[in-house]
Amino acid sequence: MIRLPVFFLLFICATLHAASAKPNFVIILADDLGYSDLGCYGSEIATPNLDKLAAGGLRFTQFYNTARCWPTRSVLMTGHYAQQIGMDPQYGKFPAWVRTLPQRLAPLGYRSYHSGKWHVGNTPRVVADAGFDHSYHVAKQDNHFHPQRHELDDKPLPEPEGQWYSSIAIADHAIDFLKEHAQQHAGTPFFSYVAFTAPHFPIQALPEDMAKYKDTYTQGWPKTRAARFERQKQLGLVATTLSDPEPQITAPSGKESDLEILGSGETRHAVPWDSLTSEQKKFQATKEAIHAAMIDRLDQEVGRVLAQLKAMNAYEDTLILFLSDNGASAEIMVRGLGHDKAAPMGAAESYLCLGPGGSTVSNTPFRRHKIWVHEGGISTPFIAHWPQGISAKGDLRHTPGHVIDIVPTILTLAGGDVSAMPDNAPPFPGRSLVPAFAKDETISRDFLFWHHSGNRALREGDWKIVSAADNGNAWELYNLTTDRAESNNLAAKEPERVKAMAERWEKLDKEYVAQAGPKPEPKKKGKGKKAEE
Repeated sequence: MIRLPVFFLLFICATLHAASAKPNFVIILADDLGYSDLGCYGSEIATPNLDKLAAGGLRFTQFYNTARCWPTRSVLMTGHYAQQIGMDPQYGKFPAWVRTLPQRLAPLGYRSYHSGKWHVGNTPRVVADAGFDHSYHVAKQDNHFHPQRHELDDKPLPEPEGQWYSSIAIADHAIDFLKEHAQQHAGTPFFSYVAFTAPHFPIQALPEDMAKYKDTYTQGWPKTRAARFERQKQLGLVATTLSDPEPQITAPSGKESDLEILGSGETRHAVPWDSLTSEQKKFQATKEAIHAAMIDRLDQEVGRVLAQLKAMNAYEDTLILFLSDNGASAEIMVRGLGHDKAAPMGAAESYLCLGPGGSTVSNTPFRRHKIWVHEGGISTPFIAHWPQGISAKGDLRHTPGHVIDIVPTILTLAGGDVSAMPDNAPPFPGRSLVPAFAKDETISRDFLFWHHSGNRALREGDWKIVSAADNGNAWELYNLTTDRAESNNLAAKEPERVKAMAERWEKLDKEYVAQAGPKPEPKKKGKGKKAEE
């Protein structure tokens, strides 16, 4: 018998353990956060915890979403374009072949937890339908100080006693689930999905957070944008020009009559700052301060979640991904509990939206906003941090990535077979980002596709065609290598390229919608019953 030295046996055991161990996963999702809204992406907002994640890991400079809340969330949970799974437009039910990320992770030995916003209407019960082991669901998020409906493991919760604030409550429950996991399931890998409702409208923040930014934005939108753009260039995030503000763009939601409720300080357009009255300048600067305070608080709560990971000795071997569901929002509306003009701005009784002026700042240096599929609506921060799996510290990744890539990435790292699909299921359209974790290399793909609210886009390499429903759906063409600001429309100079890309877009759109299957017939109104929405 050959006898191996003890130190060699120990080395083999350690190597086998490292090879067989499965990492944990934490996805932190912000709501309506723009490309430049974090310190590590050029902002003046204090986000030290997220900045530390970026400094200890990677920032992607060209990461994409679907331009809207529910399509992005549905893609994040399934790995398929929203059109493929009946979520854009919404069918109300997934195709039978759909499996959520928790459902795919469970056979690989994972437990899954959710805290915060859900908004995937085709799986309304987060535990029973989506496969999470625990869920804290803020089911109606029209007020950050009052959960009009919230649920624990799919069961309604009573109104909270004392002060409640969305970001704090979401972090509290995420931490509670992690603590239970450490106590009852130590050694079992986990997936934690922390979906904040901030900084989505209504913009409401704690007074102590707002106080930090009281005078930060009185200089006006153009100066704040310019300062962020300069920092972005210094950080190496962008190599492009600063887009024009497009004051002709109207807030895509709400109506003119909302201004009667909101008061004379509000505007539905990103008009030149110098054209605003002194009242309007103060009003708009205060709204930006509230938006900043919400992001500041979100970062503080992220810090508490990270502290829990460290306390349970899981931080080093947890892949933490931070992203936003879409760019900042130009929407202006009043809903939920309504707006009281007499209430302090940012209080529970107020209902304000960031609006097109502030959104233009948040989406620096890109064009347009949430709902549109120009870069401002679809390109947002993406941070990847994993001490045991990512050796790079503070590096940038320039390869385009998309929310369709997250499920393949996680399944690859969890030891799953990305090619194994249920019957009748199309293959994942995304790619694993694992190679980009190792070095700044391009992830090979033929295209990226967008379609939302009549807005359309296709990216092939560095070429992008895009059209807006409010502009007659005329195709525009941009070379994103030099023009991510989408300022120089090359469609007239490259008609054949536009034609070929547009034909591919049309083919893909039809193919994806067909994969979702026929749209279910709407249920008829029964006597005394409310029609389903």
